[in-house]
Amino acid sequence: MARGILILDFGSQVTQLIARRVREMGVYCELHPNNVSDEFIREFNPEGIILSGSHASTYEEQDLRAPQAVFELGIPVLGICFGMYAIAEALGGTVEGGHKREFGHAELRAHGHTALLDGIADFTTADGHGMLNVWMSHGDNVTAMPPGFKLMASTSSCAIAGMADEVRKIYAVQFHPEVTHTTQGQVILNRFVL
Repeated sequence: MARGILILDFGSQVTQLIARRVREMGVYCELHPNNVSDEFIREFNPEGIILSGSHASTYEEQDLRAPQAVFELGIPVLGICFGMYAIAEALGGTVEGGHKREFGHAELRAHGHTALLDGIADFTTADGHGMLNVWMSHGDNVTAMPPGFKLMASTSSCAIAGMADEVRKIYAVQFHPEVTHTTQGQVILNRFVL
């Protein structure tokens, strides 16, 4: 049927911006609510799925879950902010409410040379670590990654700011690559989509 990228909206104020960034690459995408059916996702037959952020906490609205089909199609998945929590919860990780919200600029260290972030950096530390200038907006945190995931990124205040299961091509980031405050955000989205 459709193909292209399916974006599932968990209620972020900037979800439309994700769609805009994908369309700027010349790639077809559609934006739908996060509670579409598994059957809808299978019929859409996407080449990749992006799970958006949300204003909600994972503890405020328990109906904000990712459909199981997201993880059964064997296609690339990218979770952004709340989308990262949805992935963690669906696949056996742990999400906890943060003691304080993090909102604004952060310096993020990439780990593990994952396909999503490998070679992308805004600057390099004296120790040779690639760093990214990113935009954070979250209150919760992933405190334990699901089985099969490895650490992809961290900040000084967020130990798990990115995680990846490269066998299943599932990537999740705590920051928002769709906003211009994340300097390499379009590069990261391009890599996932293309």
